[in-house]
Amino acid sequence: MADKPTTPEETKPAEGGEAQTQQRARVEVSDKNAICTYANFCRVTGTPEELILDFGLNSQPYGVPTEPVEVKQRIVTNYFTAKRMLQALHLSVQRHEQAFGVLETDVQKRVVTKTQS
Repeated sequence: MADKPTTPEETKPAEGGEAQTQQRARVEVSDKNAICTYANFCRVTGTPEELILDFGLNSQPYGVPTEPVEVKQRIVTNYFTAKRMLQALHLSVQRHEQAFGVLETDVQKRVVTKTQS
């Protein structure tokens, strides 16, 4: 992963009438060694300094699992990175919902019951 130098992209007046330059960094990302796994379970715990995200596969996603959910991936991060991740996830979900409709997270509300005629 290599950083590129920042370049001024936008200039706007500050409160004192002075020009203030905002800069954005462009970061190149290489994902050639990334491991891709699927998770339908996430547990969030933490300490005062770090946030711990555990991901796994729940073989019984409806109801209470009878077998333990095996954690396959763990991400440990600081709260500053977690807050940036939260904002990025929120923006992504918001864009998805604008394009495809609201995501209902309550399974019971998504279940369609058939009426007998």
